[in-house]
Amino acid sequence: MRIALLARVHLGTVAVLFVLTLSACLLVAGLPRAMQASYDEAMRRSLSGAPAVQADLTVTVASRSQEEDLHERGQFDSRDRLWHEIVPPALRPLVVTGGHMSAKTALTPVTGTGGLMYINLGWLSDADRRVDWVRGRAPGAPATMRYEGETIPVFEVGIVEEALREMDLRVGQTKLLGENEYVAVKIVGAFRAKDPEDRYWSHNSDILHVAKVQPPGELGFEKHITTLMPDQGLTALSGEGRNLFYHWILPIGAGAASALAAPGIDAAVTEFGRVVALQSSSTASPYRLETGLPKLLDDFLAALATAQTVMYLVLGGLLAVALGVIALAVQLLADRMDHTLTMARARGGSLRQVAGTAAALTGLAVAPAALAGYALSYLVPGPVLPIVHVGPVLVVVVAVGFAAARLAVTHRTPLHERRDDVAAARPSARRVTLEVLVVVLALAGAYLLRARGLTSDPFLLLVPLALTLAAALVTLRCYPYPLRLLVRLTGRGRAAVPFLGLTRAARARSASVLPVLILLPALGVSVFAAVISDGIASTQRVASWEQVGAPIRMTSRIEIPAAQIDQVRKTAGVEQVVLAQTARVQVGYGAERAEAIAVDVAQWRAILGDAPVSLPALSDGALVSPELRGRGTFEIGWQSRVKLATRGVIDSVPGFYTNGKFIVVPLSVLTRPAVNTLLIKGDAAPAELARLVPSATVESQSQALEAIRDDPLTFTVRWTLLVVTVALALYALAAVVLSLVVGASERARAVSFLRTLGLSDRQAQRLTVLEILPMILVTALVGLGLGLGLPPALGPAVDLSSYAGDLPVGGYALDLVMPSALAIGLACVAVLGAYAHTAISRRRNLGAVLRVGDLS
Repeated sequence: MRIALLARVHLGTVAVLFVLTLSACLLVAGLPRAMQASYDEAMRRSLSGAPAVQADLTVTVASRSQEEDLHERGQFDSRDRLWHEIVPPALRPLVVTGGHMSAKTALTPVTGTGGLMYINLGWLSDADRRVDWVRGRAPGAPATMRYEGETIPVFEVGIVEEALREMDLRVGQTKLLGENEYVAVKIVGAFRAKDPEDRYWSHNSDILHVAKVQPPGELGFEKHITTLMPDQGLTALSGEGRNLFYHWILPIGAGAASALAAPGIDAAVTEFGRVVALQSSSTASPYRLETGLPKLLDDFLAALATAQTVMYLVLGGLLAVALGVIALAVQLLADRMDHTLTMARARGGSLRQVAGTAAALTGLAVAPAALAGYALSYLVPGPVLPIVHVGPVLVVVVAVGFAAARLAVTHRTPLHERRDDVAAARPSARRVTLEVLVVVLALAGAYLLRARGLTSDPFLLLVPLALTLAAALVTLRCYPYPLRLLVRLTGRGRAAVPFLGLTRAARARSASVLPVLILLPALGVSVFAAVISDGIASTQRVASWEQVGAPIRMTSRIEIPAAQIDQVRKTAGVEQVVLAQTARVQVGYGAERAEAIAVDVAQWRAILGDAPVSLPALSDGALVSPELRGRGTFEIGWQSRVKLATRGVIDSVPGFYTNGKFIVVPLSVLTRPAVNTLLIKGDAAPAELARLVPSATVESQSQALEAIRDDPLTFTVRWTLLVVTVALALYALAAVVLSLVVGASERARAVSFLRTLGLSDRQAQRLTVLEILPMILVTALVGLGLGLGLPPALGPAVDLSSYAGDLPVGGYALDLVMPSALAIGLACVAVLGAYAHTAISRRRNLGAVLRVGDLS
């Protein structure tokens, strides 16, 4: 047959098929690329946002004797080159230049302080590029001195400015270190970091800040600081008699990170650690790899697995619906060619020729469209995944295969005639058994999914699709029964149109009903996506309030002066300020400690307003964490000894504590509150508040919410859900229109018969609406129920907390706005289509519809 001629004759249907195939291939090839690009960006943010000490690779070794000491920079450099050479290939793209080396002592006590002050010796390979000397001078070569009849080294060191104040030290002072193996340090200068916010200092926070440690059972604090010495200091630095550790830092860069390579990177880190340990043969102390990169990768992969699960569900539903709509368009094309192919079959055409003609014409429509969609998908940034290549091919194969198979079955005998419109065909026992089996397996899978989760069996991913198929089968089998009841009721009336319309709807052939059931997965998945997206959005808002605890929160490590508090109150946008003090307090008289916050709870509750978090009322006593419950009246040490009665148990304190031991008390229990926290109501600029109180960290609920939403994985999940929802809604509308057009010829013939009997145009319109609308409404309601039921049905199997500030997403609100809009839109399209169909049929000549003998 002449395929080109058939294409011109059926150009409109071919164009529809082309557009549907183009959109399906663009979605199935483009969305995975966009998603994978966002996964890569999420991994890069995870690595770059983590502290360097956690993400980077640190090779460390302890020196226990003079034989293991390293006294020259060259010895460090040679080992540094070795570590870079043995990095596994999978890990090598992430290791970037710019690392450094260090030598540090640990727990080096200041002689005579009773273990309350520690000054450690430190050397950084790039200290000259990292610090500015603001007092005194840079340290020089070590010297010696006599102490207790022995000659001991005296190291010239520099110390961070903060330590001069915190540890009561001064430039020019000499301190003796150790309890038996003594050394001395002479503080010749004080420095300041060039860029204190640089991730570099994550590895060396002991040099930049004084660490305060409270020993168990003690009220006082130990103070630790690490000094800086020059390269010359290495010549006298020995691990004999003290804790000396050498470190080589291999920094990890996020620029080359790929989510697809994450599992391999995890394995490469393990391999690198093994190879590093093998280099320990020449030393008594083993080399060790220290890094938090595997933990970072595990957390990322856990969040990624959840994102991929949700994406598999919605994209699988999208692909199924797209293929169903394309199959509807193919069915429409086949119906339009039916007369031509019937004549060809009757004139001796083989079944292979008939099926081949349908396949060729369908391929002529879908192959260029698939190629165009595949090409357009390359405009979407992101790596090329196998689905990018496989998806368009799958669409073409399904469309061409369906066309060939359908016409092969239809035209297996010449001059086929059927009168399935008179009575509904009864399904075979085998078919009923298979459908019951599908329903039972879907319900069993749903139970296992809730009980065991997705991690136990990847095949459980198919459960949502099985539930959709089960709902479709149940709908297909059960919907005629209520219609037949309505037929009996309308049969008792005098009006013929309701009886005829509902009778035709109840007796519709399964082949004509099944395409309409494409609406069920379309509505089910789109409603599911809308519900999930709304659940994530609402939980994100709760999480932002849980993180901050107020519209704006200011926290300081030191007391905030009253003058600065007054300035905050006068700042534009500030409506109310609630004072609070936080501290770690002693519980009872032993070593037990708890986090505490003293605040006017009534004022705090007032500034929270209608926020989704709150606290119980408290006028006296204390609110305690679950770990402190059951103590009745207890005593704490905070400025003074205070007895408190337990007034309630709370699981968390918004903005402050979520686990462990914590207490909330009224601010009035403190003899002189040292306010270090401000809870602010209003919309003041955080930057302005931070300028007024330099010692404070300012956080706002709106910024916290924006940060949660700005996460690449979170953004991708919500964006993809939105795109899929819109696409499925459009496919559902296309399915309604195509289902109207597919049955248009048969419907026009029936209406033409009735018009010869006196059916008016208005009655014809009502008849068409009553024939079409019941199936669409039933399918829309079932799809709506399926979409609303899937999130609770999946239950704990899909953990979405990674996209909602680490709060579990559950208790999905029953928001019917979007689902109702979809259902109403489909009903409206069906009604408008019915009216358009009758308007077109009215212009037809009855002789063009009815054959000779049809009226006899």
